[in-house]
Amino acid sequence: MQKEISERNKKILLTVLIAGCFLSTLNQTLLNVAMSSLMDIFKVTPATVQWLSTGFMLVNGVLVPITAFLMKRFSTRQLFISSMFFLFIGSVLCASALDFSILLTGRLIQAIGAGIIVPLLMTVILYLYPSEKRGSVMGIIGFAMIFAPAIAPTLSGFIVEYVSWRWLFIGLIPFVLIVIALAYKYLMNVSETIKAKLDTTSVILSTIGFGCILFGFSSAGSKGWDSPIVLSTIIVGMIFTTIFCLRQLKSNDPLLNLSVFKYKIFTLTSIINVLVTLIMYADLILLPIYLQDGRGFTAFEAGLLLLPGAVINAFLSPVTGKMFDKYGAKPLFITGLIFIIISMWGVTELKESTTYMYLMIRTCILRIGLSFITMPLNTAGLNALPRELGSHGSALNNTVRQLAGAIGTAVVVTIYTIQSTSHATVLYTENANITATQVSKLASIYGSSDAYVFMLVLSFIALIISFFTPRKAKQSNLSKERDLKIVKKTV
Repeated sequence: MQKEISERNKKILLTVLIAGCFLSTLNQTLLNVAMSSLMDIFKVTPATVQWLSTGFMLVNGVLVPITAFLMKRFSTRQLFISSMFFLFIGSVLCASALDFSILLTGRLIQAIGAGIIVPLLMTVILYLYPSEKRGSVMGIIGFAMIFAPAIAPTLSGFIVEYVSWRWLFIGLIPFVLIVIALAYKYLMNVSETIKAKLDTTSVILSTIGFGCILFGFSSAGSKGWDSPIVLSTIIVGMIFTTIFCLRQLKSNDPLLNLSVFKYKIFTLTSIINVLVTLIMYADLILLPIYLQDGRGFTAFEAGLLLLPGAVINAFLSPVTGKMFDKYGAKPLFITGLIFIIISMWGVTELKESTTYMYLMIRTCILRIGLSFITMPLNTAGLNALPRELGSHGSALNNTVRQLAGAIGTAVVVTIYTIQSTSHATVLYTENANITATQVSKLASIYGSSDAYVFMLVLSFIALIISFFTPRKAKQSNLSKERDLKIVKKTV
């Protein structure tokens, strides 16, 4: 199938897919800064408005495990256009929403499209490019996937403050229509479809399992770990997920093929992926909390602080992709994690006097580190797999990332809350004349520092694991052997 697609057609195919991925990723993070404004507009509580984010993540997380089946059953063209169509319908609903329920419905429809597109894109790369060229291509994709959330907070803050929240969706609609039109004209299929049978029982098990785990951890930050809802949903989720995993291991045609974990490189990169995602999501939650609650900065100012680092991250992604093809995964992982450790160390002793510029430079260092890891991590893991397991590896990568993001956010909010409360008690005890406002700000600052210590520990653990990843030579030999077997089978 690869030989039938020319280099020119590959570039056109990639351009269309990356454009769709950019819009999908941009949409995913566009509402984060707008939450407080939407609370006032629709007269809803923080717990209710949070469903715009939690609901999106739940639909995404639930849908990802079945993408491997969808990629077998439907063509590249059908899946991509469908995902863009869901994004279009959801955006129209959100833009015209007169009450919160319509806004949430539109958001959940958008999430259906987003859940399909990233695993689809990763699998297409496995089909189109040999292992020694995937790093560079993944780097270009990384630019789109990182640049979108990089500009989202600032763009969202500007639109909400100076235009109208509806333009967060109205502005998206024409671009989605252009991508759909391009897909109809230029998109071709990269693999044959088969009439695969859907394992309905596995779908139900994965939906309840992953859905409950994501919901439980997402709710822990606001409801607390002693909440019966949080504890019961996490326990139910773990039980159903365990049953789902056991069913996949016994099945001849599993919905999600867990045999990918037999490949050492894939397993190691998945563990590092979990730790790095925990750190990344936790930082995106923790830094705005420190800036807004501890220092009194606006949401727009918090978004602006994150922008330079994220832009550097995006522009470095194609460079690190080429470096991956040349030097392999191990040196990139080690370099990236050293940058991450330095960035975490730099915020373990936050103060009232910590400057805005210092935090911006520190965030740039973190993002340089992430650029050495994010896409090379995906590439190294998927390169370790035979092509027939590529869609399953991609689906598992995204499932792991969703779970790690939810768990990371919940754990860091819990650490921050516990430590902030503890510091507040100490401050009241030691300073009789201190005001409630001062206590609240100082407790928030000290709590943030303590949470960053936990993230520093995770960074060191990830660095230790990265030393066990094989060097490029071994990885290349494995890839060549598999490619040779595929060629022989084809002939």
